[in-house]
Amino acid sequence: MSETPTLGYIGTGLMGAPMAARLIEAGHSVTVWNRTAAKAQSLVDRGAALGESPAEVAAASDIVFLCLTDTDAVREAVFGDNGVARGAREGAILVDFSSIQPDATREMAARLKDEVGMDWIDAPVSGGVPGAEAGTLAIMAGGSEDGFARVEKIVLEMASRFTLMGPVGAGQTTKLCNQVIVGCTMAVLAEATRLATNAGVDASRLPEALAGGFADSKPLQLFVPRMVNAQHEPPLGHVQTMLKDLDSVCDLARSSTSPVPFTAMAAEQFRLLKARGGETADALEVFKLSAPTKL
Repeated sequence: MSETPTLGYIGTGLMGAPMAARLIEAGHSVTVWNRTAAKAQSLVDRGAALGESPAEVAAASDIVFLCLTDTDAVREAVFGDNGVARGAREGAILVDFSSIQPDATREMAARLKDEVGMDWIDAPVSGGVPGAEAGTLAIMAGGSEDGFARVEKIVLEMASRFTLMGPVGAGQTTKLCNQVIVGCTMAVLAEATRLATNAGVDASRLPEALAGGFADSKPLQLFVPRMVNAQHEPPLGHVQTMLKDLDSVCDLARSSTSPVPFTAMAAEQFRLLKARGGETADALEVFKLSAPTKL
């Protein structure tokens, strides 16, 4: 791989588009692809090349980044009829920013290595759309030390932290731990915000009042104002994405005999939100579930 590698970016949705935009703004040669081509047009307007398929992106790239919705989407993009594996360059590396199951990651990474010799770094992200736009994401990785070192400098143009947690799959496991904390925190903050509102306290002042105390946190400061003001556009994250991750936590917990009672309760709240608001509802709309209703 050259000192100035060519880059590919597959999946230019809520997170992928601002992440890819940072690479373009940094002066990199980037080829992009998205299943709905219109979602990649803003990146083409900024100077990216548009690939006709994941295979074409891979053929043009030393490093291929993925940011897709789930395991099935990743599998199709990599091993489908016109997938990455069809166009992979010798010595290239794939970095998957998607949040998917650790076991599936290990299986696909081994298959890609066996079939075309392409290394895999699983690198799920945390920080939401604001973090993607500002380049302040926290990214947790799984893979070889050599592969991590090859992509580290470029990944840090999209993030403030990039940590190798172990071999392939370790990044996805770490992201599930992250989602335990984030998902449960969203549910708890919704509960506290509703309690304040129903008891006659101005809930919008909770972040100010609790700043610096043991209850203070970045989620408190960011999530509560959005809940109180019903600020859900653009969404911080879709409820389906959160629910997918929490269900994956529960699957991993069963296989590792780890009790996750709070995660299970939070997952059911997000499942109810999905049923009422649809899978593209903002996850923070979990606050609305406890709104008083007339019978």
